[in-house]
Amino acid sequence: MTDSPGERHGKRERLVAGACRTVHQQGVEGTTLADIAGVADVPVGNVYYYFKTKDELIEAVIDAHAEDIRKRLADFERHRTPRARLKALTAMWSDLAELVAGDGCPHGTLCAELNKRDRGLDRTAAQLMELSVDWAEQQFTLMGRRDARDLAVELIARFQGTALLTNTFRDPGLMTRQARRTERWIDSIT
Repeated sequence: MTDSPGERHGKRERLVAGACRTVHQQGVEGTTLADIAGVADVPVGNVYYYFKTKDELIEAVIDAHAEDIRKRLADFERHRTPRARLKALTAMWSDLAELVAGDGCPHGTLCAELNKRDRGLDRTAAQLMELSVDWAEQQFTLMGRRDARDLAVELIARFQGTALLTNTFRDPGLMTRQARRTERWIDSIT
């Protein structure tokens, strides 16, 4: 018996979503295909129907994260000014404080882990940071800043550094406090 196209699509989506959660909690190296299949409620043998290798599944995880970032950044466009959009980004950080305190930034931890491997996924994962930095650079450029790239890197570095410390100390309040400080920093940029 074969799956209908809708069932195949559903299983693949469940596998990717399960992989996103499991990899975030356990890391790439600490996650097996059996772990992912269990979370996705898909027989482990079916994983190979959708993904020939674990790396193919991890690439799908990266793609899912990239799509999530694009959607979140697009949502910020509802704010009228670049400054308001940048501040909306920092407000989102506060919303993620509990998640980050528990398992770290889903994007940052994935990039850091894959950067230690030499299989090409490190460069694929780098797009996760590039999306955020490029978007922030656009906002600072719209504010008339010639140093927009440097400011964008600083903004994302503030978040990633704070995410690391929030996770290390298991203190979601740290993320919230730093988000407020970053909002004041954004307000100070003229």
